[in-house]
Amino acid sequence: MTIEVKNINKRFGDFVALDNVSLQFPTGELTALLGPSGCGKTTLLRIIAGLEHPDSGQVLLDANDASARHVRERQVGFVFQHYALFKHMTVFENVAFGLRVKPRKERPSELEIKQKVHDLLGLVQLDWLADRYPPQLSGGQRQRIALARALAVEPRVLLLDEPFGALDAKVRKELRRWLRRLHDDLHVTSIFVTHDQEEALEVADQVVLMNKGKVEQLGAPGDVYNNPASPFVYGFLGNVNLFHGRVHEGVLASGDASFTVPDHAQVQDGKGIAYVRPHDLDIDRYVAGGEGIVVKLRRAHAIGPLAQLDLERADNAELIEAVIPNERFSQLQVREGDTLLVRPRRMHVFVDQGAAI
Repeated sequence: MTIEVKNINKRFGDFVALDNVSLQFPTGELTALLGPSGCGKTTLLRIIAGLEHPDSGQVLLDANDASARHVRERQVGFVFQHYALFKHMTVFENVAFGLRVKPRKERPSELEIKQKVHDLLGLVQLDWLADRYPPQLSGGQRQRIALARALAVEPRVLLLDEPFGALDAKVRKELRRWLRRLHDDLHVTSIFVTHDQEEALEVADQVVLMNKGKVEQLGAPGDVYNNPASPFVYGFLGNVNLFHGRVHEGVLASGDASFTVPDHAQVQDGKGIAYVRPHDLDIDRYVAGGEGIVVKLRRAHAIGPLAQLDLERADNAELIEAVIPNERFSQLQVREGDTLLVRPRRMHVFVDQGAAI
């Protein structure tokens, strides 16, 4: 099923939840709505499901306006963060529930329901728990049962609202991989809400970055991570160092250091901020006249394949976080308090032309 939202607006009192949002969700793909709390992602998901109504705008399902359609008519499966399983029903009855409440003309026979539930429990690898009750299951198992129940009615769209948000980090990571494999098998058009950047980048085919009710950027995970469209996107997707300075004719001057920024060759004395990922920094021992930012090593955490370094700039005392291979850290033979040189290997500069620092 193709899903499109056009010019969706939604307010709650004075709060603008969605501000003229228009998006297309590719058929058969898994799209992540990503952003901080209050950015509008869950409200948009609920509007697509029919659980919330927009103040204005349209929801199109297969190019047909579904704005007036009841949630039951949209053929949507919905998975909530807190499972919403019926505690007094067995796992089998929970999954069968959506089939049993269908109108009589559409309701499968008992034999068909039994086979369908058996197949779905096998799909989520929990057929051995059919006779258990939700309180007897782990959080990860409950979430998989909730997904099986959503799939039982053969939805044309699967919507997931922070599906793994209530789980611990290890279980969340396991379920992310499992959901990706399941989606590759089923190819149901799916949209899931998350505020976890790693989750969105790992699982989704398309990522929609939202902020304050607007879409900041959308694209494949690699595109939004490597080519952020705004400072918000750069700052939200992973750790980043900020180097403040002035940009003039292709050069960023930041403290005692300066860097060539050819993309801004036409800028005349503009306020610039360079965004640099911790793993995009080269580290060397200090030599007089060496090129780069002079820093002192304040702390080194060198366990596993990577060493994380906390560095303090000599010219303004700001902290810089760097991540380098542990092998390289061993080669440098440095200790806390040593003076080093930092050079950005890759940076993205945003310029506010003519603004004062």
